[in-house]
Amino acid sequence: MKAGFYTIMAAQFFSSLADNALLIAAIALLRDLAEPAWMTPALKMSFVVSYVVLAPLVGAFADSMPKGRVMLLTNGLKVVGCTLMLISLHPLVAYAVVGLGAAAYSPAKYGILTELLPPHQLVVANGWIEGTTVASIVLGTALGGTLIGPKVATGLLGFDMPMIDTGISTPPEAAIAVIMLAYVIAAVFNWFIPDTGVDHRMVNRNPFFLIREFAHCNSLLWRDRLGQISLATTTLFWGAGATLQFVVIEWASRALGLDLKDATYMMGVVSVGIAIGAIAAARYVSLRGSLGVLPVGIAMGLIVMGMVFVKQVPLAVFLMVAIGACAGFFVVPMNALLQHRGHVLMGAGHSIAVQNFNENIGILVMVGLYAAMVKIDLSVYAAIILFGLFVLAMMVLVILRHRTNQAQQDALHLIGTSPTPVDQGARQN
Repeated sequence: MKAGFYTIMAAQFFSSLADNALLIAAIALLRDLAEPAWMTPALKMSFVVSYVVLAPLVGAFADSMPKGRVMLLTNGLKVVGCTLMLISLHPLVAYAVVGLGAAAYSPAKYGILTELLPPHQLVVANGWIEGTTVASIVLGTALGGTLIGPKVATGLLGFDMPMIDTGISTPPEAAIAVIMLAYVIAAVFNWFIPDTGVDHRMVNRNPFFLIREFAHCNSLLWRDRLGQISLATTTLFWGAGATLQFVVIEWASRALGLDLKDATYMMGVVSVGIAIGAIAAARYVSLRGSLGVLPVGIAMGLIVMGMVFVKQVPLAVFLMVAIGACAGFFVVPMNALLQHRGHVLMGAGHSIAVQNFNENIGILVMVGLYAAMVKIDLSVYAAIILFGLFVLAMMVLVILRHRTNQAQQDALHLIGTSPTPVDQGARQN
């Protein structure tokens, strides 16, 4: 690998580490402000709304200048969001600013790999980036929980800067100040990302053209027999994963008696399970056999519902690892299939933009439904059952849709009808 790749990987790690730690600090800040419980999942909604609204535009922005500069600017926007939290802007609004930076950061971090590395190294490079991201989720969640814990928070609040009144007076504010340092470290690495020498002139700056082009790509992927299955499953995965973060925090408090700090470690355990499942999938599942993992999604829904019977921490840890392993084992092949179909149909850049758009709509919908459950005071146990049933039902529908697609494809073959390009692509895979 070129040296610049490791600089990109370090920048991604520290930026993602800070993103995940900041979510925990923002939750603690909401609790200090005595805000209603439904605002906790609404934090995630405020973060991802930019991914949906700006999806047609952020790819073009990332291509308009060297991607290292894009990553530096958008990382700076995350620091602005943290600063707004510290000067008492409402956490939902300030976290939305951080989400705006993250939405523009995403296509740059993936797009630069195709500029920097030869094609035969892209799979390995993406694997390293995804592995780094999983590590940052685990460590970032743990970091956020540690920073708001009484021991560390007391030490941070006892630290005074000579002749400067920072105005930081609560554990969440102290945690946010430390998290800002992680963003600064990421920015330093962004600064040293090499210019790849690619021409960054935009083909068309008209936003209406970009929106029409994006809508066409989105429609193309949903009409593809394999693309629609993989896109549906990854959308469900990310929506379910984001919702599970908040379900686990509330469940750990009610069923296990854990405070926010310890509940965050339980969230990290789920990420460990995802890493285990992802490694197993990479070893044992080929791209051609990727659709064979769909029933694992049904198993995930069933295991989630088992949370209502768990009252002991060791069993809870085992269950969280099992849920994560199921998720990782079925989403990695689906993600690989989606990237393959996207590359064939429209190119990698457009495919990533469409994937981000749909997956974050999934997050908005599922986290929004959970926020509504919290607002009407539905018990966490009822929410878990509904959540598990939803995942199970959606996976059953996806499997039935796949079988219908297969039957239609076989019928076309039997009667000798010339397939459309979409049908032909499906048959070849």
